[in-house]
Amino acid sequence: MRNPSPIILVSNDDGIRSDGIAALAEALRALGTVYVVAPDRERSGAGHSLTLAQPLRVEKIGTRAYAVDGTPTDCVNLAVNGILRKKKIHLLVSGINKGANMGDDITYSGTVSAAMEGTLLGIPSIAVSLASRNHFRFDAAAEFSVNVARKVLRQKLPKDTLLNVNLPNVPMDEIQGVRITRQGKRIYGEAIVEKRDPRGRKYYWIGGDSLASQDIPGSDLVAVAQNYISITPIHLDLTNHMSLRNLKRWKW
Repeated sequence: MRNPSPIILVSNDDGIRSDGIAALAEALRALGTVYVVAPDRERSGAGHSLTLAQPLRVEKIGTRAYAVDGTPTDCVNLAVNGILRKKKIHLLVSGINKGANMGDDITYSGTVSAAMEGTLLGIPSIAVSLASRNHFRFDAAAEFSVNVARKVLRQKLPKDTLLNVNLPNVPMDEIQGVRITRQGKRIYGEAIVEKRDPRGRKYYWIGGDSLASQDIPGSDLVAVAQNYISITPIHLDLTNHMSLRNLKRWKW
């Protein structure tokens, strides 16, 4: 008996009208039936937040495509437990994000958090980001995303583990290869920008430019800087297991 076509859920944090999610969804249709459930607007930096103080509204905007007035985490949770609750989702892919999600950035990323939520709900999940701020090469990123998705569908992933994929924004023939990496470390400049409005009142922008990164061998940041594709396995258990023994020795 022939196996049914896998169901693939696609989400992001740039919003359902982003060119990145459109390219990703179109490419993944080569592997199965694709549903898109994504924020109705940009929700970058939303992290792994849920909307609890107000109801969520869903708008069907196309065939198997739904916009949600919530966070990326809301979208995945609502898709699995609401919109697609009668279907078995075989894979979740979040992206393609406009900008890298490496090093410390993953703690803020709505793109990675959507994949975290999928992992928490028992779905093999991938986050895909493109390391650029403009002139995005979504075609190359989408092509590689299909390769990763195909491997995950066949090989599966370890328990409580997602893949965080970051690609350099160059043509495929300039990519040096693929590296399996660890999370790197950013070095940030001014994190707060202070300005004044026309009435003289202060206001602030959070998020300064990233100036550099620590040169950590085997890290995602180093790999992408050298035009390699970075694939980092992210585990949901945040326990510092090396500290457990020392903490137990403290007098409580």
